[in-house]
Amino acid sequence: MNELERIASAADYIRAKYEQIPDFVIVLGSGLGGLADQLKNTKVLDYSEIPYFPEPTVEGHQGRLISGDLKGKRVFVMQGRFHYYEGYSMDQVVFPIRCMLQLGVKNLIVTNAAGSVDVAYQPGDLMLIRDHIKLHGDSPLRGPNIDHFGPRFNDMSDPYSQKMRNLAHQCAEKLNINLKEGVYFYMTGPSYETASEIRAIHLLGGHVVGMSTVPEVIVATHGGMAVLGIACVTNLGTGISELKVGHDEVIRTGKAAGENLIPLVEEIVSRWE
Repeated sequence: MNELERIASAADYIRAKYEQIPDFVIVLGSGLGGLADQLKNTKVLDYSEIPYFPEPTVEGHQGRLISGDLKGKRVFVMQGRFHYYEGYSMDQVVFPIRCMLQLGVKNLIVTNAAGSVDVAYQPGDLMLIRDHIKLHGDSPLRGPNIDHFGPRFNDMSDPYSQKMRNLAHQCAEKLNINLKEGVYFYMTGPSYETASEIRAIHLLGGHVVGMSTVPEVIVATHGGMAVLGIACVTNLGTGISELKVGHDEVIRTGKAAGENLIPLVEEIVSRWE
């Protein structure tokens, strides 16, 4: 069985379990699972039930696909994601997004917990992702292209939809939420960055750094999805602060940042055409 057949098998299983396939999928990062609690009329699938789905191994990623109503619109919420550092291949990391593409889902909101490399971005801040930097050589599009989803060489001039970012700023202004905007720098982890790496990332134009999101956005863009990315700043990078960085801090600050993230995402979804 090839990769497209595996994706189709998983998508068929999901389609059979849900009466309605939403237009939105929202991916929740570390400590951000609380958004799922806002859904009404929910139906839950554990990732372990879905054929060929990986299972998350990281604290803060529960491993559930939830369908529910958010501000009157039906959405999928992925409560947990997969990371390259867990030992998964890039194909496995992005498998759920390709399933969403196979199902015809048109819009992706991807959230993450990220470390700041710029003192203007403090723990607790929300940062709209304008663009990303990926220097890691492996890519979810490496190997034979799956023409069913998109072209061999795909455009990346607007990976984080300008239209969706404009709406996000309008929603944040209405809710009196301080929404910053910047560049997300992708590192594979699982080690947190050294002080020298943090300085280099800053010099290269990054504002925050994290270990997820970018592979998902690449395949979503390849398949024609509109993408919005929101990073929750959970810590200051090594060398900026004297404090050591740990996953407990990421989870704790991520949950606190969710107090602003949840109403912001609700407002964006309710107003998206």
